[in-house]
Amino acid sequence: MASNQTSTQQESKFTLPMNDLEHQQVNLDEHVVDEKIFDYTKRSQWLRAAVLGANDGLVSTASLMMGVGAVKKDIKVMILTGFAGLVAGACSMAIGEFVSVYSQLDIEVAQMKREKRRNNANKIEGKGGGVDEDEKENLPNPAQAAAASALAFSVGAIVPLLAASFIRDYKVRIGAVVAAVTIALMVFGWLGAVLGKAPALKSSARVLFGGWLAMAITYGLTKLIGSSGL
Repeated sequence: MASNQTSTQQESKFTLPMNDLEHQQVNLDEHVVDEKIFDYTKRSQWLRAAVLGANDGLVSTASLMMGVGAVKKDIKVMILTGFAGLVAGACSMAIGEFVSVYSQLDIEVAQMKREKRRNNANKIEGKGGGVDEDEKENLPNPAQAAAASALAFSVGAIVPLLAASFIRDYKVRIGAVVAAVTIALMVFGWLGAVLGKAPALKSSARVLFGGWLAMAITYGLTKLIGSSGL
């Protein structure tokens, strides 16, 4: 009996450290999984923002070209209108994103300074330059965000421009723009759904309907105003 109790106590002594090791391993695995999920979330947010920016460029530029095309059949006027919309939209997106991200940067830098002063006041060791450098690397970059927004908008805006650039016939040119925009809207809607974990068919249909509606309203109103002689 004594030998059995001794062996049981020895087994329990050796079992506890193994449980601790297993618990630490589980926590480490969960931490790695959390980091992977966080990285994927940040990446998907950037990609989804790029898709939305490209969709904005596509719809706004195509609507401008359709609106001007409703009253002016000249290909040069239509192309110049689309190009002006591309440049103006890309600049607007870049400036807006730069201002927005710079405001976010100011808030995060101010928060870092407050935390640093609090750490210095409490004389907490280990809060040296290494942590500050890591935090600075994770700060948002306004110039990078502005360039990404302008590029995404330009990618979407170039689609209707390319579709209309080499077609002289007015009706064929309008049909080519509508067809190219339709395909691009479906692709952008599908990408947005994949990145946002949403139903692909429903998302594509929603984006497609919105793009068609924007072009139809612009075309109809411009045609109405142009034909009234204003």
